[in-house]
Amino acid sequence: MESAVNDVTAGTRYCPGTGATGFELASARLGALPVIRHFAQRAGLPALLARYLPPADARLRLDPARVIYVVVANLLAGRAPLYRLAEWAAPYAPEVLGLGGPPGPLNDDRTGRALEQLSGADRASLLTELIVGVIAAFGIDVSELHNDSTSVSVYGAYPGADGRCRGGKPTPAITVGHSKDHRPDLKQLVWILTVTGDHSVPIACRLADGNTSDDPTHIGTWDQLAALTGRTDFLYVADCKLATREAMRHIDAQRGRFVTVLPRSRSEDAWFRTWVASGNLPAWREALRLPGRRAGDPDRVYSTFASPLPTAEGYRIEWVHSSDKQGHDAAARQASIQAATTAIDALAARLARPKCQLKSRVAAETEASRLLAKAGAARWVSAVITQTTQETYRQEHRGAAGPATRYRKITKTRFTATWHINTAQVAADAATDGCFPLVSNDRNLTGAQLLAAYKYQPSLERRHHLLKSAQNAAPVLLHNPARIEALFCCHFFALLLAALIERQIRHAMAQAGTPEIPLYPELRDCASPSTERILEILTDLTRHDLYQHGQHLQTFHPQLTPLQLQVLNLLGVPATAYTPAS
Repeated sequence: MESAVNDVTAGTRYCPGTGATGFELASARLGALPVIRHFAQRAGLPALLARYLPPADARLRLDPARVIYVVVANLLAGRAPLYRLAEWAAPYAPEVLGLGGPPGPLNDDRTGRALEQLSGADRASLLTELIVGVIAAFGIDVSELHNDSTSVSVYGAYPGADGRCRGGKPTPAITVGHSKDHRPDLKQLVWILTVTGDHSVPIACRLADGNTSDDPTHIGTWDQLAALTGRTDFLYVADCKLATREAMRHIDAQRGRFVTVLPRSRSEDAWFRTWVASGNLPAWREALRLPGRRAGDPDRVYSTFASPLPTAEGYRIEWVHSSDKQGHDAAARQASIQAATTAIDALAARLARPKCQLKSRVAAETEASRLLAKAGAARWVSAVITQTTQETYRQEHRGAAGPATRYRKITKTRFTATWHINTAQVAADAATDGCFPLVSNDRNLTGAQLLAAYKYQPSLERRHHLLKSAQNAAPVLLHNPARIEALFCCHFFALLLAALIERQIRHAMAQAGTPEIPLYPELRDCASPSTERILEILTDLTRHDLYQHGQHLQTFHPQLTPLQLQVLNLLGVPATAYTPAS
């Protein structure tokens, strides 16, 4: 019988038939779903779904709340499309999916109707109650919040997703816009996400029209966060789109705090760079030192300097100098200059051809300007178009020349192109290589603290990356546009649970004094475990039940490895979730 157990492939159902002995072996995969369910229950998600999504009809074979939970679990552990949801769920034990029985009724039509019910529910209250509960249950620090948006490409025409109200609620319009995925051929939606400075736990999200700019969204987002957290003194961190007069004044008037980057288009930025280029030396103070990216590379040093000139609105400007960025800026400028000079040399060769299409000086100058703009070097390189006239004489008629032969003057205009590098401008710009300005209304934070707050912003970008890569957020063939917002609400639930799992294990490692655990292939150490890797090492855990003539004889629970036991212990998930105590 041991050989029969070993022949079972995890995640399949193996029934060799009764035969002479009448033995039957049934397998049910557990995978990482007990861990997901543990955190979902701790966050209160299943109970909230059951309360906000009551069954509308007693004839329903599956409650919408259970279907939505399976969608969330699939986004975290399965990543199968909605039309394959039942196929993905089939090998799993029903209890780890929160189902009361086999997932047979879990078809795509029932899933779509469950999404419609979630769309029509009071999602704002559901999300608020969920996040308030998570903050309390997990002790999430909300004193620092980071906001950013990303575009989500949508495959399909969706002519009905035009922003009209559905069920008394406004809906986002799927349309073309500035694609951050570099897919201008696809329509899109804009996903706005806010995470905490405490392990980037998502606490707020919303969908906006595909052509929405970030500038006008910050006031509404900040008001939403203030109502959600019950406070206004949190530090709100966002990119340069926050640096508008209206948004900054709104937050400051409500006694909020913000940190953002001052755009290069602001006059305060130009003043500082001119001030430095004029020979003034900022008193830089080292704020952060990091090791080089590769062995042998110098340390990456960040320094700060309080600008003597505030913004036009009166907010402080803290300039930051990055040694790493300084090298990148210099290299990028040099590459642009080289590309521009190469392009002008190629233009000169074109102009020297007998049949060049650029027949006028204006045409040649226009082409030179286009090439400089394409290289991004118009600031440092200028092109000089020189016109020369060549005169030749030719007999009007054939034959030998004589005293009475008349000649016709032929004038040909030629153009040459040369380039000139403005070395003074290059030197002026090089004086502020690696510099960028942070603007804030908080005068109590040091320059190092402002820098630390802003440098945490890439952690939010990772949440966007997970949304669009691991969770593959792209509504495909969702015939009813009302289902789209519900699907993205499920994506938010999945991002939230993933962040809570990461936060829990990293906190536990720090408290236990465990700097690394061997999570990577070949048992290489991992200092910052991700949810994907944690769930991956639990994927193949399977439970087997042995029957004889339909009578249950024995259950073979999965044998947990020391690494799996260590991970479960750090996560606070009891091992009995996989191997019930006898």
